[in-house]
Amino acid sequence: MTLGQTQIYRLSIFATLLAFVVVVLGAYVRLSDAGLGCPDWPGCYGLLGAPVSEIEMQQAAQSYPGSEVDSAKAWKEMVHRYFAGTLGIAILAIMIISLMQKDKHDQPIKLPIVLLVLVIFQALLGMWTVTLLLKPVIVMGHLLGGFATLSLLLLMALRMRQRVNPVTRVPVQTNLKLFSWIALIILIIQIALGGWTSANYAALACPDFPTCQGQWWPSMNYQEGFTLWRGLGMNYEGGLLSNEAQMAVHFTHRLGAFVTLLVLGFVAHVAMLRTTGSIRKVGILLFALLAVQILLGISNVVFSLPLLVAAAHNGVGALLLLAMVTMVYAAHSWTVREVN
Repeated sequence: MTLGQTQIYRLSIFATLLAFVVVVLGAYVRLSDAGLGCPDWPGCYGLLGAPVSEIEMQQAAQSYPGSEVDSAKAWKEMVHRYFAGTLGIAILAIMIISLMQKDKHDQPIKLPIVLLVLVIFQALLGMWTVTLLLKPVIVMGHLLGGFATLSLLLLMALRMRQRVNPVTRVPVQTNLKLFSWIALIILIIQIALGGWTSANYAALACPDFPTCQGQWWPSMNYQEGFTLWRGLGMNYEGGLLSNEAQMAVHFTHRLGAFVTLLVLGFVAHVAMLRTTGSIRKVGILLFALLAVQILLGISNVVFSLPLLVAAAHNGVGALLLLAMVTMVYAAHSWTVREVN
């Protein structure tokens, strides 16, 4: 590995950790109702930071008469933007150094370019989240974009790690390759359902568990609940769906959680019992994360969505995705000996 590739590897690890922080911060901002803490973008009430002094508060109120100036919420939003901006700079550095190393036959080039395009699109989604007043499909897209950025950064780090410690690639004799891909797709769908639930403020539509408003299958409005595009100019803060529509969204997320538990649990079981080495360790980690995530999800309902628990639910969801990306990569790239 060249010096430049070593720098890319270290930058990729740093950017992956930073992307995880950005994802969790984004969840915290959304869950603390600070998504519109700054009604403009990229600044906040025309400032580089949040308004703090009495004069700044007055000027902000005059410039944006339709917004409630809340310095605490504004700072939450700006801290998230600062971290996201730093992440963008790190990804730009990865792409520049990668292009400088393009003469190396084993240097990934397409992935850094995709990452840079994705983070630019993420910035646009962040702007639209504010300017379109928390439109659910934009909020969900911004969430998925953050998870996609996190996953691709991990993939970049794994690929660069392969240059540090090359391993001999041998066929995996189990069906772990197919199973891990299926599990990854199901997990992505479940993350999207979670994002849709959060964006529509439906996390407490079913305040009891395991029933929903005292029923095993309540009356729900799926058509309204899963209408992706609605009119412009409406403020979606607090949610606009009817109770039946919110229940449909929440209940679908619960069903998705059950399917995800079964499929990812099966993959973890296969990895733990039918392989050895690093893949077995990933399987153990996946199983542990699943257990924690289920407990956090139930706690969100039972304890009426505590802020830290809800943010942790998003964070562990991100860790589950990282574990599955590692599993897919490992099943195709790492040396595996099947246990007889």
